Amino acid sequence: MTKNLVAYFSASGVTRQVAQHLSEAINCDIYEIKPKVPYTNDDLNWMDKTSRTTLEMKDYSSRPEMIDDNFSIAQYDTIFLGFPIWWYIAPTIINTFLERHDFSNKKIVLFATSGGSRFGKTTDNLKNSVSSSAEIIEGRLFNNYPSVEVLKNWAGEFI
Repeated sequence: MTKNLVAYFSASGVTRQVAQHLSEAINCDIYEIKPKVPYTNDDLNWMDKTSRTTLEMKDYSSRPEMIDDNFSIAQYDTIFLGFPIWWYIAPTIINTFLERHDFSNKKIVLFATSGGSRFGKTTDNLKNSVSSSAEIIEGRLFNNYPSVEVLKNWAGEFI
């Protein structure tokens, strides 16, 4: 029997709500990826060329620090990984999370929230942050708040 995890990063609360509903839908553990320095509204202003997120997303090597909580993914087989789409890719804190843990032989199913962007090159960009034996699957983009039933049916394709 496989053990599943929903891991997510949410700057504004939208992805958090989807992640919580997904965890409830498939009855699994949930883990929040927390930046060491929380993002402020000014940091999230994508129209400001000097905002924190704009600068991070312009520098693909940027790896925002996470809160070190000694969390381990070793016991999980399938990880549903959620985040907002920023500049057509995952926020670079997702790379931080992937590089911090050993995802060898794990299945990582991506889900994202966005006000209008698509996955773009997200999946390809994240593959560089995990072992070649990890399977990364472009899952689904949720531009609204899906019901628990919709999430359960969607996640059932992967577990």
